[in-house]
Amino acid sequence: MIDIKLIRENIGIVKENLRKRRTDVSLDKIAELENQRLALMKEVEVARAQKNEASKTIGELMKSGKKEEAEKIRESVKLSTNTLSEKEKELSILQEKTEHELLYLPNIISEDVPEGGSEDDNKEISRVGEPRIFDFEVKDHVDLGTDLDILDLERAAKLSGSRFALFKGKGAKLERALIQFMLDLHTNEHGYTEFMPPLLVNAKTMTGTGNLPKFEEDLFKTQNDPPYYLIPTSEVPLANIYRDEIIPTELLPIYATAYTPCFRSEAGAYGRDTRGMIRQHQFDKVELVKYCLPEESELEHKNMLANAERVLQLLELPYRVVVLCSSDIGFGAAKTYDIEVWLPSQNKYREISSISNCKDFQARRMMIRYRKGSKTELVHTLNGSGLAVGRTWIAIVENYQQSDGSIVIPEALRKYTGFDKI
Repeated sequence: MIDIKLIRENIGIVKENLRKRRTDVSLDKIAELENQRLALMKEVEVARAQKNEASKTIGELMKSGKKEEAEKIRESVKLSTNTLSEKEKELSILQEKTEHELLYLPNIISEDVPEGGSEDDNKEISRVGEPRIFDFEVKDHVDLGTDLDILDLERAAKLSGSRFALFKGKGAKLERALIQFMLDLHTNEHGYTEFMPPLLVNAKTMTGTGNLPKFEEDLFKTQNDPPYYLIPTSEVPLANIYRDEIIPTELLPIYATAYTPCFRSEAGAYGRDTRGMIRQHQFDKVELVKYCLPEESELEHKNMLANAERVLQLLELPYRVVVLCSSDIGFGAAKTYDIEVWLPSQNKYREISSISNCKDFQARRMMIRYRKGSKTELVHTLNGSGLAVGRTWIAIVENYQQSDGSIVIPEALRKYTGFDKI
């Protein structure tokens, strides 16, 4: 959530941000609500001051024995108190309405984010590794997995429907090995603490990370009243761990990681990536989340990017890094790096991780603070995939395929799989 002061004091910054993001969100309603709230706040403050002054006068009259005069003022105070109470209730309602409207406004993007109208305007900043040149016709992960009997999408569709996968035998073990490999790397080498969070969370938790109310159609939820929501990423519970808390400054930065299944309705993905496992309703992911001081978030962002890149470097998979442009960046992010892995079957790079600095956007929603002298300030939060496991599975299967249809396992992964070939 952005700071309401920006709308109050410099609405031009917010309007320019919306223009860069190519979003048609209107600020008219929230500006009107804030003006009403400020006007009513002045009335309430005046009424409170008058009440306090009257109470002081009553006390002085009672001390001097002027009870009749004191009683007259007390009666008028009762009437004004009722009016004040009504105004305070109205003020509270206006406050709630204003905050609700703020929940629909995206984060202010960083000044160094390139402006652009589509993903074609994302800026490549590095490439690592060279795509392999094959001397035979490459297969995609669906044909390879089916031929080797390690992936069964037809039976997955029978069990659940489209956009689900059923791993089998060494295919299942490869998925599990990748999870353990990533967790070991991030906890042992990169200093993250592993968590095992709930997969079902409440609406307040979803709101804290920006998934609600704007993106409810992308979520799966239960029929309970109130409902629980299946997490779309473990960023949601990990980023909410310290919600409504003041973190001791000496504990910052805090690094958290978790493996979880993730669940997304893919409401806006009709007709996109319908073949294979690129876009699933359920998929595995190892997530990275950081809480840090504001002045450290830019450095922590680059370090998190390096942490995620290290996975692909050890697996010797070719990839590139792009910084997302203003219209492609996520709702809650101020700046995002995407890591894209090379997929031979598509002859292009595909996203395997998004590494985002949300600055104080999520922390303001969740009221996660730290002490700075006698005051409290909002922390900065960062998140990223370290990595999307299913897409890493795809990248290994396709990049390490052999002419006889077999798949070689990357050397760094063999102690986790227990085999070097499928």
